[in-house]
Amino acid sequence: MTEPAAGGPAPVRILVCDDHVVVRAGLLALLDSAPGIEVVGEAGTGEEALALAARLDPDVVLMDLQLGAGIDGVETTRRLTTGTPTTGAPTAGSGRAPHVLVLTTYDTDADITRAIEAGATGYLLKAERPEELFAAIHAAAQGRTALSGPVAGRVMANLRKPRPALTDRERDILAQLATGLGNREIARALFISEATVKTHLRRIYDKLGVDTRAGAVAVAKEQRLLP
Repeated sequence: MTEPAAGGPAPVRILVCDDHVVVRAGLLALLDSAPGIEVVGEAGTGEEALALAARLDPDVVLMDLQLGAGIDGVETTRRLTTGTPTTGAPTAGSGRAPHVLVLTTYDTDADITRAIEAGATGYLLKAERPEELFAAIHAAAQGRTALSGPVAGRVMANLRKPRPALTDRERDILAQLATGLGNREIARALFISEATVKTHLRRIYDKLGVDTRAGAVAVAKEQRLLP
């Protein structure tokens, strides 16, 4: 790490969270050479990241999405950005929530949407050049959005994509579906027959371009079709 010039800005304090030890070690070595960046801690699980963030007060948490056992990167991001306390963890001195910069190999629409909705300031792919990563860290520290090129393209494409035109009844059924109810329970909740539920589900699947209940819920969340 390059030390800041006398009287210059303080370095960006980074907490790295990745469950792969080798990947984490590589990131630490890379960031150690970056100007204006100071790694203050490393975590291998979401729970560990929450505890360390509360104690170390980082400016930015570099967050992987898949963290093995325990809570994943999305849930960890949500708790970090909303200030959800960790049981038994001491509170950071500043009391402020860190910015979260996702660094992952996953670039599906569902992953991007979930991370951004959880409060991530940026979303980078691990294939990015080091200079892009350094720039994104500095941008995230200032609260500015940083997206990899492919990720930005997906976000823009989804914004331009017209939303499926669902009827009010189809939206009602989709909302019930998202709670995990089966056809019979949905029929009882909406005072309609089970056969009617099945008919509406087929239409919902056709409109969303899916063939499973889980797929319908995932696309509905991506397209913000659920309340």
